Amino acid sequence: MYFFLSHLAFTDVSFSSVTVPKMLRDIHSKDKFIPYAGCILQMYFFIVFGCLDSLLLAMMAYDRYVAIFHPLHYTAIMREGLCVLLVAGSWLVSCGIALLDTLLLVQLSFCADNIIPHFFCDLPLLLKLSCSNTSVNEIVIFTVGALVVIFPFCAILVSYGRIGATILRVSSTTGLHKALSTCGSHLSVVSLFYGTIIALYFSSSLSDSNDKAMIASLMYTAVTPMLNPFIYSLRNRDIKLALGILFRNNILVTK
Repeated sequence: MYFFLSHLAFTDVSFSSVTVPKMLRDIHSKDKFIPYAGCILQMYFFIVFGCLDSLLLAMMAYDRYVAIFHPLHYTAIMREGLCVLLVAGSWLVSCGIALLDTLLLVQLSFCADNIIPHFFCDLPLLLKLSCSNTSVNEIVIFTVGALVVIFPFCAILVSYGRIGATILRVSSTTGLHKALSTCGSHLSVVSLFYGTIIALYFSSSLSDSNDKAMIASLMYTAVTPMLNPFIYSLRNRDIKLALGILFRNNILVTK
């Protein structure tokens, strides 16, 4: 679990670093611009770490599934070699998808209006600015979306569906608490990440409003990666104890 968690933490930091520093610079600057090469690079790394985040969350769901359904064989199934292979495969798939989208994008021609109504270079918005035929790009985006968003999300739903069905059959309070403790943090992170993405790309009200779309994008590019360390840290007993002491001290001071 901690092996995948360390890679998720690195991905979250990198994912936010692709967009947030430029956004903060634009907030304090009158000249809000980005060069063409910088826009392409930002889009490339955004796709890389976005895909990687989705794939890692799916792997962590499988890891929790094995921990609950095969606890005695956990170390044999989730051996170090398999974990390294899964993470390395995720990196290769993410970089390959980002490279494909980038190569297809640079072949397009762009019109005179090069204003992006967003705080980063998002691929669908860049395609809208193009004067060329973008049908191939749209097909690739749809295929990639199924590969790195829909399939992992469905795998997570299946894993937690089986886990939930098992939890409902557990009569022991200790077993129920242990299962919820094992999956609670990851389920919270999955809900935040996929919830905002689904709301952004499948809600017509968000898609038609630039302001709402930017708020939703800000949620999964900055807010969710920022909350992930806090959510997972709540499983640590020392942090729980420190938070309990902090809240008790604040209550005493208030009184």
